[in-house]
Amino acid sequence: MSSSWTTRQNKVFEEALAMYDKDTPDRWQKVAQAVGGGKTVDDVKMQYKELTKDVKEMDTAGLQNFQYGSSSNTSMGGSSSNGQLRG
Repeated sequence: MSSSWTTRQNKVFEEALAMYDKDTPDRWQKVAQAVGGGKTVDDVKMQYKELTKDVKEMDTAGLQNFQYGSSSNTSMGGSSSNGQLRG
């Protein structure tokens, strides 16, 4: 399994999830093919689990307390220092 994901691969991954919904036959295979870079069905399933975990954490903690990876949440459209959302 390939563990490292580039910013580009993450973007393509999210676009592929939107294109191939849960009712699409062979969804994970199609998502893996779209992402490319040697990503397997297991890789994209694991990435999906991480994405859903992150979304749940954002919902539970609120955007101002959520840290995405090692970057600050403001770079991901999170809260500014005064609590207002950034776009």
